[in-house]
Amino acid sequence: MQSHSAALDYSGKVVMITGGTRGIGAGIAQAFLAAGATVVACGRREPEQMPAVGNRSARFLSVDVRDAEATEEAVAAVREHYGRLDVLVNNAGGSPAADAATASPRFSESIIRLNLLAPLNLAQQANAVMQQQDSGGVIIFIGSVAASRPSPGTAAYGAAKAAVVSLASSLAVEWAPKVRVLSVSPGLIRTEQSHLHYGDDEGIAAVGLTIPAGRMGEPEDIANACLYAASPMAAYFSGTNLLLHGGGEKPAFLAASTAGKA
Repeated sequence: MQSHSAALDYSGKVVMITGGTRGIGAGIAQAFLAAGATVVACGRREPEQMPAVGNRSARFLSVDVRDAEATEEAVAAVREHYGRLDVLVNNAGGSPAADAATASPRFSESIIRLNLLAPLNLAQQANAVMQQQDSGGVIIFIGSVAASRPSPGTAAYGAAKAAVVSLASSLAVEWAPKVRVLSVSPGLIRTEQSHLHYGDDEGIAAVGLTIPAGRMGEPEDIANACLYAASPMAAYFSGTNLLLHGGGEKPAFLAASTAGKA
């Protein structure tokens, strides 16, 4: 039986993370770097500073995940350069706010392409590599709490994330036992872009107090889950979704109800 520390040692492993240069993706990249992995962080534009731990940093790979040919070339480049691909974290995604009543078909299609079709294409390409490796591999889809509760203002995004959770369960059956496929779904996470959604520091703190944990999640919270999910400790974790939301959002009726408040 492996010790816990040995199970979380990623020395010699190659991990590819889409959207791995900022926010949750950068947090995931740093966690795998700290565990000894070689990390390839994908993004459209190289940041001024890459995720790093000590004197080790993630390698940048410029790729638009919405372009299936570009992602195929990226996966091939990783395999050619490193000889293997052990973990794919499909993290890239997101959506600006849009009124579902007036959003254009082109807008909705672009959101579905980024949040569902792009990770599906990448998963297919990574699976083709992993199936040929004796050690197989792990594919992690980053979902969202938006998949399991209303997502007003980002309806297409929420629908795409719900589809991602379903997709992971199906791929886990098709690609087993060589490749494990699963999803990790964050709740409200504090990143460098939180002010766009929640306002200033006071607003971010106020939102955090609505969560039973008393705070919003941090990228590290999601990163730690991914570190476990891709490890031998999670050998039986496949086809399911890990929801990380600090206890969830308190039901609105609790604040509205007058019972016991007289």
